[in-house]
Amino acid sequence: MWGGRFAAGPSAIMREINASIPFDKALWRQDIAASKAHVAMLGAQGIVTTADALAIRDGLDAVAAEYEASGVPEDWDLEDIHMTTESRLAELIGPAAGRLHTARSRNDQVATDFRLWVRDACDQALAGLHALQTALVARAGEHAASIMPGFTHLQTAQPVTLGHHLLAYYEMAARDVSRFADARARMNRCPLGAAALAGTGFAIDRHMTAQALGFAGPTANSLDSVSDRDFALDYLMAAAQCALHLSRLAEEFIIWASQPFGFVTLPDSLSTGSSIMPQKKNPDAAELVRGHSGRIIGALTSLMITMKGLPLAYSKDMQDDKPPVFEAAGLLTLCLAAMTGMVEGATFRTQRMRAAAELGYATATDLADWLVRQANIPFREAHHITGSAVKLAEGRGVALDALTLAELQAIDPRIDDRVFAALSVEASVASRASHGGTAPAQVQQRVAEARAALGLE
Repeated sequence: MWGGRFAAGPSAIMREINASIPFDKALWRQDIAASKAHVAMLGAQGIVTTADALAIRDGLDAVAAEYEASGVPEDWDLEDIHMTTESRLAELIGPAAGRLHTARSRNDQVATDFRLWVRDACDQALAGLHALQTALVARAGEHAASIMPGFTHLQTAQPVTLGHHLLAYYEMAARDVSRFADARARMNRCPLGAAALAGTGFAIDRHMTAQALGFAGPTANSLDSVSDRDFALDYLMAAAQCALHLSRLAEEFIIWASQPFGFVTLPDSLSTGSSIMPQKKNPDAAELVRGHSGRIIGALTSLMITMKGLPLAYSKDMQDDKPPVFEAAGLLTLCLAAMTGMVEGATFRTQRMRAAAELGYATATDLADWLVRQANIPFREAHHITGSAVKLAEGRGVALDALTLAELQAIDPRIDDRVFAALSVEASVASRASHGGTAPAQVQQRVAEARAALGLE
């Protein structure tokens, strides 16, 4: 490829450091598609003959069939997927293959291929998130009235419903969906035709190639077209945020599956045992999801650092853009599938959850609220009175609703027997009927809205 300019070939070191075919062969489908769109445009514009355009198209189909059947060969002398494909095309159809690269550069070629690949990765993430949201909504509907402790600082705070808790992750996933969708919309412009950096003197039709590849239109600046990797960073930013959410859900399953909690039994298919302790059932899939989030965040950091100081337009540093994106996309697909399977297959131990909600004085706020509503006591004073009641119950080792009326009235005589209706965990969750609250009726309403949003109705 360099024979006209260089007297000698690259050294072994240069050959090894320069070759990207071990990883960019993953772009072969996108490379074939973009090349077919490009040569169709060249033919339509009269830049190459119809006969050559058809020969190149058919040759590319033959190359694609070989790749599909046998994989992409790795010849490091050919450096990358682009030259590998063009070389094989020349072997199949002869000199006409050399016309394929008219009016394009590997710079706009790789920018197009990679953008197509990342666009597909966004679609895959959106499909994975839809499956996760569907699972979360289904289980939330089953458990709209199942009571569990709600936590702050991992300390029992107030009773909530399990359905409400699961729907919190539905909301996180919905924001992830919006991030991937926004990223996809931003990246949906075609760089093909920008050539090396300045455009081309050939009378090409960039709108035609953009339309053929499903883009909304061509990119507007040739320099930016070949040097931009924002689309990859956008994907990684969305992937990193999604991975954080999956890691938080995984962490909760890990905690809930531990014997001290015992809130959930994880499916055998997503658990492992111990080589020495027969009783163990380890939440390894959840732990790996939690661990993989760090690798996905690392992929984002890697590409950001690669891009941070590059002048316009293309620099060879940008060859390192693909490995972190490929790794992150593979990990994210696995993590979404693992957590979807975990949500679908988990057995929630609702009686254990309800009992735990009763143990931590989770209805203390309900006592304070009752004092405000029924006894017209300022909240700060009601908070103090309730704190004294909690201290008494804790000293006796009983729940708040196990205190006698006489004991409560000894703390404050304005308390009467109506208070006991507010101190059960059922009354507590039922009273939280504000928009977005944990009341079963609110949860059921949100489940119905979510099902409609997901197209499940």
